[in-house]
Amino acid sequence: MSGDGERPEELSWDGQRQSTARPYRPDIDGLRAVAVLAVIAFHVKFSAFPGGYIGVDVFFVISGYLIGSIILEEVGAGRFSLLAFYERRVRRIFPALAALLILLSVPAYLYLLPNELAAYGGSVLAATFSVSNFYFLLHTGYFAAPAYYLPLLHTWSLAIEEQFYIFLPLFILLLHRFVPKLLPSLILAATALSFVLCLHETGVNQAAAFYLPWTRAWELLLGTLIALGLFAQPRTPLWRNIAALAGLALIIGPAATFNAATAFPGANALAPCLGAALIIVAGRSGGSWVAWLLSCPPLVFIGRISYSLYLWHWPVIVFMIMSGLTPSTHQPSWLKFLAVVASVILATLSWRYVETPFRRGPRRPSRRRLFAMAGGAAAVLVALGLTGTLSQGLPGRFPAQSAAIAGYLDYDWGSKGYFRLGSCFLDTGLAFQPFLAGGCVREDGKRPSDLILGDSHAAHLWYGLSKVFPGVNFLQATSPLCKPFLAQPPWAEPVCRRVMKYVFEDFLLHHKIDRLILAGAWSFYDLEPLAETLDWARAHGVKTTLVGPIVVYDDMLPRLIVLSIRDKDPGLVDRHRADLATLDQAMRQLAAEKGAAYVSLVPAICGQGSCATLAAPDIPLQFHIAHLTPEGSIWLARRLAEMKALP
Repeated sequence: MSGDGERPEELSWDGQRQSTARPYRPDIDGLRAVAVLAVIAFHVKFSAFPGGYIGVDVFFVISGYLIGSIILEEVGAGRFSLLAFYERRVRRIFPALAALLILLSVPAYLYLLPNELAAYGGSVLAATFSVSNFYFLLHTGYFAAPAYYLPLLHTWSLAIEEQFYIFLPLFILLLHRFVPKLLPSLILAATALSFVLCLHETGVNQAAAFYLPWTRAWELLLGTLIALGLFAQPRTPLWRNIAALAGLALIIGPAATFNAATAFPGANALAPCLGAALIIVAGRSGGSWVAWLLSCPPLVFIGRISYSLYLWHWPVIVFMIMSGLTPSTHQPSWLKFLAVVASVILATLSWRYVETPFRRGPRRPSRRRLFAMAGGAAAVLVALGLTGTLSQGLPGRFPAQSAAIAGYLDYDWGSKGYFRLGSCFLDTGLAFQPFLAGGCVREDGKRPSDLILGDSHAAHLWYGLSKVFPGVNFLQATSPLCKPFLAQPPWAEPVCRRVMKYVFEDFLLHHKIDRLILAGAWSFYDLEPLAETLDWARAHGVKTTLVGPIVVYDDMLPRLIVLSIRDKDPGLVDRHRADLATLDQAMRQLAAEKGAAYVSLVPAICGQGSCATLAAPDIPLQFHIAHLTPEGSIWLARRLAEMKALP
């Protein structure tokens, strides 16, 4: 992602004098362009490339090849200097990054809510010290802020690169010093070990596999293996063309077919990484049709500015949303095009006036001056980051009511027993035993027992129903993204499979409950498996109530409320509400066909043309795009009681 692409007669890929061993390859600039354009296509939600995020993996392989080539060449020649290497990394990475972080502070101050600005301050500190991947890993989760609230989310990949390049030269120096003959074998072993860790972690904790440096290192090391010459080069034009075409297909194919539900990185990351490797290897021995295509001037130019383009494109998209110019979903095509054009313009300016002067030309600072400037910029960034975090996002920028409502964007849903996280709401990695021992499905013999079954949209009902209907013993078996189906989809988490297997194959067969309440984040795709569940319940004599979809927004409800207050626009919230009428009616009809009762939440929340948004003064009904606050759960349960819809 950070490899360079200057004129071959002057500079190498990382700003040092070019050697005859590594001639300039414009096709690699073109490959870098393909990678960054794929990422941008994914971020602007271009439907043709829902898997465009694989562009980052292509970047990793390119970077591992280019920087690995430099290290290996200089170490082999006995002229490698750690200080000079890290100086080049600072010249390459930090000026454009620091300029971005400082300039983004202006729209951040203008448009981010207090809790968002506080989080932004933390991400500025993380980006400054190249630990963004760890920062965002700690802030991921089912209820974490959506990506479009995180202007610096994309810096996770830069952090992984920099962490990798702290250790790679040290690793190679040690191997070259003590076991030079084993150097290729040990780097190959490290690559294999990292890949195995990636496979394991993807199956256990996909977020960790995505962000951790040791589960991503194999992608960069793959490029280093190419630099070592461990891949046979196709010697004839025919085989070069076959290899390069296969490589391009292995990149374009996943970009066009993968999506957000694809298990990644894991084994699925192999295709784009091998694709990049094939193109690089094919080009080491001569030209090909793919190399000719990638060497066309427009792609080469995009490749040259790719680092700045990667830096700028995501904040442009984020602030277009957060400024209110566009909703978080369904952006019109012209607005997406405008975001891309704006990103290219900003990237070109950054490349021309920030990146390039720090690497070459008469204004290129000396090493001492470079480190002094980097230290000064880092001090400014630390001050900006600490100001945002320690001031809790400068809440004085908004009225007190807005600040109180905005605080629910950081709602600690796992506290105070809400959702019953860890026992009756089992998230990934949590033990199953607390579910059995925690009274989640325990009948008391004195009250009727109703079992609430499903995902988080079922879990958030338990609190209010238990408070409003004390005469009913509400049991709870829930897990994130876990709909109450007999057969779970391939991507379902193991804990979800275990919960549903226990409920349908054990608990409901051996316990007589009064009612099974099914709830979830429904879509039209759920109607068929839901019909199977209802058929099973009827065949086993289980009285069932199906709860329809809850009101959903295309942005976080607390944020929409604050924006409506700020803009004095009472209709703003409703304009961001999803139209669920057709789905609601289809689910009502399905329940009737299968002999189940049906509870529609939409009329319980919405009146004529508008929906309730506050459960009490300054307390939003929902803290997420759909999930109820505790007060909202009680409010909704009372509405259902008034409508005699439950129990």
